[in-house]
Amino acid sequence: MTVLRPHAEDQYAEELALLAKDDDRPRPPGWKLSPWAVTTYILGDGDRVTPKYVGARRIVEVAVATLATDRALLLLGVPGTAKTWLSEHLAAAISGDSTLLVQGTAGTAEEAVRYGWNYARLLAEGPSIEALTPSPVMRAMAEGRVARVEELTRMPSDVQDALITVLSEKTLPIPELNREVQAERGFNVIATANDRDRGVNELSSALRRRFNTVVLPVPATAEEEVDIVSRRVAQLGRALELPETSTGLSEIRRVVTVFRELRTGVTEDGRTKVKSPSGTLSTAEAISVLTSGIALAAHFGDGVLRPSDVAAGIVGAVVQEPVSDRVVWREYLETVVRERPDWRDFYRACREVS
Repeated sequence: MTVLRPHAEDQYAEELALLAKDDDRPRPPGWKLSPWAVTTYILGDGDRVTPKYVGARRIVEVAVATLATDRALLLLGVPGTAKTWLSEHLAAAISGDSTLLVQGTAGTAEEAVRYGWNYARLLAEGPSIEALTPSPVMRAMAEGRVARVEELTRMPSDVQDALITVLSEKTLPIPELNREVQAERGFNVIATANDRDRGVNELSSALRRRFNTVVLPVPATAEEEVDIVSRRVAQLGRALELPETSTGLSEIRRVVTVFRELRTGVTEDGRTKVKSPSGTLSTAEAISVLTSGIALAAHFGDGVLRPSDVAAGIVGAVVQEPVSDRVVWREYLETVVRERPDWRDFYRACREVS
């Protein structure tokens, strides 16, 4: 593939086809796979199907079971807990299409959820179905597929509420044409949201009642987070065609340890309390730091990932607020990192870029 980031249904087409071939379990109307096969695609089977999400099996089962009913799914969690990643793969496995996406922002208009108009045709011909521009949600309803709404709480409240009729009545009125679009079997909505970032609009109680909410936690253990980061860093390295680099688990584990300690406010051994910075220091940010470090090691180093390659990325991730976060970072560096004998090279590298 020549595209920078293939859609899930394209990148993992072989795995989806393999599961579909062997899948003899009942499938909900409009689904490409059975709920069991969808869950296997997400979590992997330890052999031919790679895991897409590392976490509790029950969380994925509840999410898949929700989508097998007429209830929409809301994936809730702090930034970096793989909400978008999981929603994309769920849509790919269920509908074979993860591209029916509405990206929520402060400027998202109601047309992104309902429909818009081709104004050239509207002026020339008047209101007609040909002049109508369907939204991804409208297309998903008409085709019986899964629509994705990213960052739902970033959308203005009146735009959010445009989903209420869609989710409750499974219909989208078009009053200008005196007609409506009714959802075909297989239609559903997966939304993601978090309440940690700035610019969040609370969901109305009426809209929240239309969703089943599944909370995605941060990785429970350091080993689990190291596993997630290792897998994603390797995948990104292949996708970006970065030169081969010796990426030892020691540097991955060190980045994960720093992020977990600053995130939880206590060192790994539980003996020392530390201050937490303003940022989230998510697993996704750890992946970004290490991927950047690999690029540095490959293009400007000796091909071995070293502390100097990840130090700048860590400082940039931690110090989001120039004043308060810098104090937090310096205190952590001097009271925790400096006292670890096997972290001396990492301490020196961080001091240089700090």
